[in-house]
Amino acid sequence: MKWDQFSEWGRRISDWAQDYHQTVGDRPVRARTKPGEILNALPATPPETGEAMEDIFADFENKVMPGITHWQHPRFFAYFNSNASAPSVLAEFLAMALAPQCMLWQTSPAATEMETRMMDWLRQALDLPAEYQGVIQDSASSATLAAVLTMREKALNWQGNQQGLPGQKPLRIYCSSEVHTSVDRAIWVAGIGQDNLVRVPIKGDWRGMAPEALEAAIEADIAAGLTPAGVVLCVGSTGTGSTDPVDKVLDVAEKYGLYTHVDAAWSGSAMICPEFRHYWPGVERADSIVFNPHKWLGVQFDCSAHFLKNPDDLVRTLAISPEYLKTHGHDGIINYSEWSVPLGRRFRALKLWFVIRTYGLEGLRTRMRNHIKWSNELCEKLSAAPGIEIVTQPMWSLFSFRYAPEGAADLDDLNLALVNAINDDGRIYLTQTRVDGDLVIRFQAGQFETTEDDVMMAYDVITEIAKGLS
Repeated sequence: MKWDQFSEWGRRISDWAQDYHQTVGDRPVRARTKPGEILNALPATPPETGEAMEDIFADFENKVMPGITHWQHPRFFAYFNSNASAPSVLAEFLAMALAPQCMLWQTSPAATEMETRMMDWLRQALDLPAEYQGVIQDSASSATLAAVLTMREKALNWQGNQQGLPGQKPLRIYCSSEVHTSVDRAIWVAGIGQDNLVRVPIKGDWRGMAPEALEAAIEADIAAGLTPAGVVLCVGSTGTGSTDPVDKVLDVAEKYGLYTHVDAAWSGSAMICPEFRHYWPGVERADSIVFNPHKWLGVQFDCSAHFLKNPDDLVRTLAISPEYLKTHGHDGIINYSEWSVPLGRRFRALKLWFVIRTYGLEGLRTRMRNHIKWSNELCEKLSAAPGIEIVTQPMWSLFSFRYAPEGAADLDDLNLALVNAINDDGRIYLTQTRVDGDLVIRFQAGQFETTEDDVMMAYDVITEIAKGLS
């Protein structure tokens, strides 16, 4: 394909994308293909000669699309939505057309300086202190890994990268039992080891880390000759929205000089609404905070906002500057590749700029407030339905429930059958989780274009299919 054909196909694909987003609600939410079906539909060997774009696009529609689960569906109520608003898609189109490698200031000054400005716009939106600076990571998992590596280096007096971990006292990282598995992976990759991730018991309606249990665990480790290094706090867990008492946990961490990282990957977006900030009191004292605009702000994956109270700690942990990466003759510039594990970086700030300018903060707030309101109304309605039990109350737009009709024997099997039947039906998409060992069904509203009718349809689908099972 030559560039003189590009505009024709660009228009065609743009029209296709517009039609897709306007009609995606007519499709089953989850893919209905069987394992291996798409693989077997694709040729086992690559072509020796080029093929016509017409044929390639036809195969995309006929072979690829049947195997797509529609994350932009207005009734996608599973996981957390990975949204793609129209201005974000257009910005990503431009970024991909330019295809800059944004690892250094000099490799694209506009990308670096826009990232600086966009992260400060987000900082202001969250009402974080001016001392915080931010970087766009690919995901909250990467931000958490960067934070854990910083915990490791600070605890080892900045000698871990040079000397390694052998011969050092074991380092201990603390978190609740509700954190995302990205924390476990960060512990593995950092070389700290799974056995040194201390799971602190939870308590209360928010199912958050018990501060007194955290302090007891730290004291026990010190007495055992181990080295406490940091605390990972959770605000809005994936399973149920579990949230640690941020101020009280930070009190304990500060008492022992521990580095703190707040994982608010999903719920952090809602903190642009002042009325929800009571969920993270004292967050301005944390060393590191992450949330994902690609979950709830309409900015498609990947775009994770990572804030640092003292970026020098992160840069000291990750920066490495061979001669070919140095920018001579300019002082005070930022090279964001020194703030993240990968060297290569995409122009992610552009889609933030497009989305925030298109909707404004108040437009984004209105969407999230609606999602939360509608989800709470659905929860209340389900609580009155025969056999439905609300297991965890709404945290923002997330709650969990189970079907427990009178006389039912194995509720785990029944609820797994229910969620599978709901998803096979195709009108909505839900996922399961476990609460205190019991299998339950979780619901969250967060798709950028969902409506009140879409959310309330979930009631009809859930109760209709549950009744059929019983």
